[in-house]
Amino acid sequence: MSQSSLKHVGTANYAKWLAIVVVLFAMALEFANPTSAQRRAPSLIRDAEIEALVKDYAKPLMKAAGLRRGSVSFYIVNDPSFNAFVSGKGMFINTGLLLQAETPGEVIGVIAHELGHIVGAHQIRLRQRLDSAQRIARIQTLLGLGIGAAGAASGNSNVAAAGLGVAAGSQSTGIRSLLKYQRSEESSADATAVRLLNRTKQSGKGMLTTFDKLGKQLSGLSRRVDPYLQSHPLPRERVANLSNAIKKSRYYNAKTSSNLQLRHDMIRAKIAAYVGGGRYARALLSGKKLQPSARLYGRAITTHLYGSPRKAIPLIDRLIKKQPRNAYAHEMRGEIYLRSGKAKQAASAFRKAVKLDRYGAGFIRIQLGHALVQTGRKKDMKEAINVINKGLARDPTAIAGYRFLGIAYSELGQPGRALLASAELASRTGQKQQAKAYALRVQQAFKRGSPAWLRAQDILGQK
Repeated sequence: MSQSSLKHVGTANYAKWLAIVVVLFAMALEFANPTSAQRRAPSLIRDAEIEALVKDYAKPLMKAAGLRRGSVSFYIVNDPSFNAFVSGKGMFINTGLLLQAETPGEVIGVIAHELGHIVGAHQIRLRQRLDSAQRIARIQTLLGLGIGAAGAASGNSNVAAAGLGVAAGSQSTGIRSLLKYQRSEESSADATAVRLLNRTKQSGKGMLTTFDKLGKQLSGLSRRVDPYLQSHPLPRERVANLSNAIKKSRYYNAKTSSNLQLRHDMIRAKIAAYVGGGRYARALLSGKKLQPSARLYGRAITTHLYGSPRKAIPLIDRLIKKQPRNAYAHEMRGEIYLRSGKAKQAASAFRKAVKLDRYGAGFIRIQLGHALVQTGRKKDMKEAINVINKGLARDPTAIAGYRFLGIAYSELGQPGRALLASAELASRTGQKQQAKAYALRVQQAFKRGSPAWLRAQDILGQK
């Protein structure tokens, strides 16, 4: 191989290295902006029980942080990884975090940390830094590539290599600066979390347990990664800093209420049954990690999902006998009956759940409406329309309600309103052309200027 070929290989390596650095920079952007990667992949889970518990975990912390009720929306992500993140005013909590956390304190600590990001407006500041860094990186990269282009035109491969080196060097410096900033914000969120836990008189033991777990998972990886190319503080440093702060708290030995622990065990059993798979659920439910009522709950759900709904009814009835005011046990009873084809019994169970649910979840009302529609009896359709509309008013994101609403209106001989429900469903599921086709037919069925006609006009005007 000739010397000129060696020079060509050297320039190619510089180009390859530059490409790697650009990829790393893109990865840094994704860490900073969860909307790109994390919100794109797994689906969201809707469950009134899980959402209620997460809100109860967050409520005192939000009050202590000066955040008004409803200013943060909570979403449950169907993802097995032990993770949570914020995007704007939304907090996304993975099922993997809820399932693997053995105590409420572990989840509460994560919520406190994520609220620290919201209180500190870290995302806004980081985006500002990213915008600035990107502008500087673009200028420096163009300068570097300009030198490289000049070198290539002149036939001087050394100049070309130097140009690529300038571009790569500027990108590397930008990445390190951004990640250093992000590490500082993570540490700031940790400190805020500790303050919020102290203000609410809660122990930080769970938070310490959470980051200790993460530290053990990442310990092997962190030994092989440049600490200056990480978006979070090194696990051992993070745990050490948190340990010092948390153990000094006067609330370090504060106990979690037995009722909260039971509710936590119950949702772990539910998540294990629904998304953990039959084998995983049986392993968790056969051990001693969950309280007896939670294990019974989990067995009822796994029997319902993987066995026989008919055999699941006695199990859920045993739980209801122990917890007669548990809205979500009655809700599960309704789900089991609905899957068994017994819509009348399902409606009765859902009515009880609606009455007992202190959060007034729209989703449970829509389930009641679904059961009433499934009875096929016209006398149930008016009640179905009433409860579904109430459910949608409380929770407009529960779009399945529009499908059941359309069926109920059709059964009552109101095709115009059935078409409007179909238009709403199509609009909210991204089927814009279908939504507009329905909306045109709605306007033919209603008087110009009426509420239904105006709503159809809104759908027609959507881009």
